[in-house]
Amino acid sequence: MAKKNFSNTYIFIYSAVLVVVAALILTVVSVSLKPLQEKNQRAETKQMILKTIGIEATRDNADQLYAQHITEADGHYTFDGGIILPLKGTGLWGPIWGYLALDHTGTVVGAVFDHKGETPGLGGEIATDKFASRFIGKKMDTQAIHLKKNADRGNPYEVDAISGGTMTSNGVTAMLAKAYEDYCKLSSSPIMHRTTSDTSNTREEATE
Repeated sequence: MAKKNFSNTYIFIYSAVLVVVAALILTVVSVSLKPLQEKNQRAETKQMILKTIGIEATRDNADQLYAQHITEADGHYTFDGGIILPLKGTGLWGPIWGYLALDHTGTVVGAVFDHKGETPGLGGEIATDKFASRFIGKKMDTQAIHLKKNADRGNPYEVDAISGGTMTSNGVTAMLAKAYEDYCKLSSSPIMHRTTSDTSNTREEATE
């Protein structure tokens, strides 16, 4: 059987066509999956927000629970009893983020954090429940919470920094400082007054 000899031009064109076809297939797959990816991302965000107020949701019931318990307002969120502040910042290797739930006195009732690429066992510890639990009972009323090595547990504004995760800890502190600035602006807004008033009325009605 005769052996076929292909010219360099033929090989180049054939390779180029394969690359174009492969690129088109990947593009089609990416575009078709984008709505599902966005839906999952929205569900994960709602799960995180709900977790700050003690509600464990799944992707299947996150929308329903979110609609029942959370109200969105100008870049933050309110619930029956307080406000949830979004947190965004930068760690050692990339973006870090989270949510902080405060009651009407500025006391933390729940927190959740996550990251894109912090080091497991070090900065990556911010995504654990153990780390988030350190914030429960801390305050954001007159100043921002900050992370500190060997923090005084009795100090309502100090939280133990992550061992071996200095840059990530600094990123969390910076996020909290920005959140405190936002909280101070919101504290004097009609929305916050309305939320506090509604909560007080609800408690009075329950007492009666």
